[in-house]
Amino acid sequence: MTAQDTTNASPLAPEWLTVPADLNALQEPLWARTVERNDDGGLAVAGVSVAALKEQFGTPLFVMDESDFRARARAFKDSFDAAFADICGGVDVYYAGKSFLCTAVVKWVEEEGLRLDTASGGELAVAARAGIPGERVALHGNNKSDAEINRALDMKLGRIVVDSLDELERVGAIAQARGEEAKVMLRLTPGVHAHTHEFIATAHEDQKFGLSMAEDTTGQAGLSAAEEAVAAAAVHPGIELLGLHCHIGSQIFEPDGFALAAEKLLRFLAAMQEKYSIVMPELDLGGGYGIAYTPVDTPRPAAEIAKAMAAVVRSTCAELGINPPRISIEPGRAIVGSTTFTLYEVGTLKTVRVDAPGSGQSDEAGENVTYPRRYVSVDGGMSDNARPVLYDADYSAIVASRASAAAPQLSRVVGKHCESGDIVVRDVYLPEDVAAGDLLAVPGTGAYCWALSSNYNYLARPGVVAVRDGSARLIVRGETEEDLLNRDMGV
Repeated sequence: MTAQDTTNASPLAPEWLTVPADLNALQEPLWARTVERNDDGGLAVAGVSVAALKEQFGTPLFVMDESDFRARARAFKDSFDAAFADICGGVDVYYAGKSFLCTAVVKWVEEEGLRLDTASGGELAVAARAGIPGERVALHGNNKSDAEINRALDMKLGRIVVDSLDELERVGAIAQARGEEAKVMLRLTPGVHAHTHEFIATAHEDQKFGLSMAEDTTGQAGLSAAEEAVAAAAVHPGIELLGLHCHIGSQIFEPDGFALAAEKLLRFLAAMQEKYSIVMPELDLGGGYGIAYTPVDTPRPAAEIAKAMAAVVRSTCAELGINPPRISIEPGRAIVGSTTFTLYEVGTLKTVRVDAPGSGQSDEAGENVTYPRRYVSVDGGMSDNARPVLYDADYSAIVASRASAAAPQLSRVVGKHCESGDIVVRDVYLPEDVAAGDLLAVPGTGAYCWALSSNYNYLARPGVVAVRDGSARLIVRGETEEDLLNRDMGV
């Protein structure tokens, strides 16, 4: 059977899902670099078998390849430095901590030459505990509290990304009262449409983030909110205006949006320089680079992204006759997403029969023709991966504890929560002989899975294990029932 064969294909499967040529194969580019099958058919990462991980740490479990994380981080830094060397001497790469953050990851980020992007006081607390210097940290957020702003100033952060005119005044007033200047980037909404889910597209006008670049939105005729913010920041005694920032969305594969956003911000920067004699030395072009969750996803290598963006910055600055600003970017998912898989144990199974969408088929007796869909339940679910229920996100899965020669069967991997939407993998071909006690691995869960995890139905959140050079260690301890009960103050 080839990868495109329709043998054993189900009419219930979405058009993009084909029957794999080998159900035991690790399809590229879904997995971290050291994931492979052992001689006994079981999955291993960096030389450690999933059976050993299950025995030591239990399931569900997030399993991260540390070397793969470091390699992806280094690839972004090296690729962007090389592409922008002749433009602005290199690029500052800020790892977007909101995708996944713990003290170990902060240390890896710093050791690989990256900086850290945070989005809350809690994330700042992780950064502080990890010991990364404040000047290498940024703070985002559309509604920062006074406490978060003060903490950012206490830590002497390298930048605070301001999201609105109200926030600009608050940050400036707090810094001025302390006798300080806050280092500020202004987040703009360039009005660029990103080809992604509407909930993670962030550069259009009708959403909560950023300062609009459209005219007449603030009550001052002819001034956009973005221009008003530049003019105000430039003269505020509590503000040091570093430059501009944008982020057009997440899980984006097409390059057009990034190029258009870069060009629009550079033109705005040049216009502000001419009008107000303000030289803003920095420009952050955000992140949002996509990864592979299924075999049909086609992420772009860091070097390809870097070259495309550098070409736009180089040509636009030359056309405008301005000195190129120092460029920074904020990859998160693109670094951590594919480094991690979630390990589950299979529990109950059931098969239902379903009409194929739009089929209208009948048999000789006039009865509707139905097709089997198997439900494979695992010991986690939406409490450790909320993305399918939030964004209709697609994932893949594979039997991890053994190899199988059984025929493929269309399956739906579901969790154990009291919600019909508790789906981990909506559509995947798994062997017919999957049974209770088997281990399943779902790749691509490094970003926004642990970070969005919850205690729904009072499930304890899983631990995170980092594996490297044949050894595994917990970097985030899994919760216990005692942890769940500790905050319950009783009657």
